[in-house]
Amino acid sequence: MIDNRTEGDANRIAEEGGFEFTVEPAEEGSRLDSYLAARLPGRSRVQIQRAIECDLISVNDRNTKASYRIHAGDRVEGDLLPTAPLAARAEAIPLAILYEDDQIVVINKPAGMVVHPGAGISSGTLANALVHHLNVGGNVSGSGDPSRPGIVHRLDQGTSGLLVAAKNESAQLYLSRQFADRNVEKKYLALVYGRLATDQGRIEAPIGRDTRNRTRMAVRENGGGRYALTLYRVQRRKKDFTLLDVEIKTGRTHQIRVHLAHMGHPVVGDSTYDNGRGKSLKDPRMRAAIAALGRPFLHAAYLAFLHPATGQRMEFFADMPDELQNFLAGLSD
Repeated sequence: MIDNRTEGDANRIAEEGGFEFTVEPAEEGSRLDSYLAARLPGRSRVQIQRAIECDLISVNDRNTKASYRIHAGDRVEGDLLPTAPLAARAEAIPLAILYEDDQIVVINKPAGMVVHPGAGISSGTLANALVHHLNVGGNVSGSGDPSRPGIVHRLDQGTSGLLVAAKNESAQLYLSRQFADRNVEKKYLALVYGRLATDQGRIEAPIGRDTRNRTRMAVRENGGGRYALTLYRVQRRKKDFTLLDVEIKTGRTHQIRVHLAHMGHPVVGDSTYDNGRGKSLKDPRMRAAIAALGRPFLHAAYLAFLHPATGQRMEFFADMPDELQNFLAGLSD
């Protein structure tokens, strides 16, 4: 089988969970699920079938079945169903652990940390840190593999906040099903450009790869995107900015950043989706402050799910990191 992934493709898979492949002539005739199982290391055919059933994968901008026979030139793209990454080597990287038992560990991830390794990214990730943690002091339960921490969802590299990982296979499967079935509550804090006129609202717009720049995501209202729903509520208004409480009901790649930009209020500090908004600010001090922030003002502040062993509802909160609180404090009302 010919592998036409570029290093950029592999890095996107590692950091975002998104992927895009073009079928080569030698690959024609394979079932879609078999094709993807061969191309996506660490993903089983059953996991891929589940992702296809959840409309997380498309062929030529259309959702299809796992049994679809691929053709040369087909464009296969989608979001990976949350699952464990490839095995990672242990690195003694400090972790802000908010909760831990023999089934799960809940972490407050700092901005700048990639979740798990991929091509060109082999160290410094959350997975590397977790492997070290799980191997120290017998922190992994009996059915777990400490070289493959069960990371079941993602945060973008520039996003800080709450993330849960499983410590054994059964816990990983239980949590993955909750994420796939959209039964996990995920809420974020986002500072956006401009003052929103309404106090709350919803953004219901499909998201897919940007046809003009395949490294970005975009709202695809004319087909090719996957259903995405974001709810928001104004928490605080500043002179030229608005702080939002944001809840995502789906888990598309870059969903919050894409939806808020589509609404005309991109996330502060998000150079990928702000369309140059930060650089166009008239106040040079504000431009400098955003540049110094060095990250999108986006923080995963709340996470709720059912515990894999007890079924008990678990809720976690994470305050904004200092750099976000300081930036917000410096804004005029």
